[in-house]
Amino acid sequence: MKTRAAVLNTSPVERPYAETRPLRIEEVELVEPGHEEVQVRIRAAGLCHSDLSVINGDRPRPLPMALGHEAAGEVEAVGPGVTDLEPGDHVVMIFMPSCGHCMPCAEGRPALCEPGAAANGAGTLLGGAMRIQRNGEPVYHHVGVSAFAERAVISRHSMVKIDRELPFEHAALFGCAVLTGVGAVVNTAAVKAGQSVAVIGLGGVGLAAVLGAQAAGASRIVAVDLLQEKRDFARQLGATHAIDPRDEEAVAKVKEWTNGGVDAAVELAGSVPALDFAYRITRRGGTTVTGGLANPEKKLEIQQVSLVAEERTLKGSYIGSCIPSRDIPRYIELFRAGRLPVDRLLTGRGTLEDINEAFDSLADGTAVRHVITP
Repeated sequence: MKTRAAVLNTSPVERPYAETRPLRIEEVELVEPGHEEVQVRIRAAGLCHSDLSVINGDRPRPLPMALGHEAAGEVEAVGPGVTDLEPGDHVVMIFMPSCGHCMPCAEGRPALCEPGAAANGAGTLLGGAMRIQRNGEPVYHHVGVSAFAERAVISRHSMVKIDRELPFEHAALFGCAVLTGVGAVVNTAAVKAGQSVAVIGLGGVGLAAVLGAQAAGASRIVAVDLLQEKRDFARQLGATHAIDPRDEEAVAKVKEWTNGGVDAAVELAGSVPALDFAYRITRRGGTTVTGGLANPEKKLEIQQVSLVAEERTLKGSYIGSCIPSRDIPRYIELFRAGRLPVDRLLTGRGTLEDINEAFDSLADGTAVRHVITP
């Protein structure tokens, strides 16, 4: 089947993307779904820094690659072995497939699925197949999804079925921004009612974390970002305090607001200075969580004795330490109850033809979540 997809042919690519056009909208051939695979009509796909990090070279991937990973769509066809989905079903895509059999999956930690990680690194679907072709040559899949396209073939283990009442542009956000941000707070940091939380980096994922902290009942929520507009928006979403980390008194102010430091600091900027700031504002005995994907060459230096003498915890969080089949329905119910207003994160809409300009907005920080409708 012929379909259109946004293909990245080289990386890194310099800005402005409106001029350099890193993503080319090309006609590709979509091979029919194989065993435990599903063909999906993509209805909405969100732009995320994880896509941007492939374009700018922070996260090298095999090329050419059809990008996009935060998406929702409608099932068009199912391959052999898929018995719980049928055409017309609505699904949210997950950027880490889970085999269900490896040790992390058996431990209830599907975000760490070993075959899933290997497939994502290789640019294939979970079973090892590549279902996108251009001029007879394969095009790599982006983390098993490749959602910046009209249609995609995706592993059944990379999606969660949802009901048909949720608008696609809202549903798409649950596949990455909500899972990662909310999950980092409630799963990885295990924030309890009455505790204090800081969120460092107020992109779509960070602002979802602010919503998650509020839903968890945090008493103080400190929003940290370089941009005043992002800090103001976080206050509108429920943050009780906000600060620019470049303020010379920033660490002291946060500690004053939170009686010595926050119980949990969640870094979602994907930068070493942001993580360093998060660690410095965490109280004795507290937890620092990082869910931002920094360049693999970047290193963090910390005072080792502080981990011991202050019984500090430093943790990583991938996909918010979520179990998608459990957490997506939970978060959708919170959304419907008005306790997790993720629709407020949606700041722009466009088409495939607008995608390069939209990535400029994401890169300069003016967009929270821009959704395209292929």
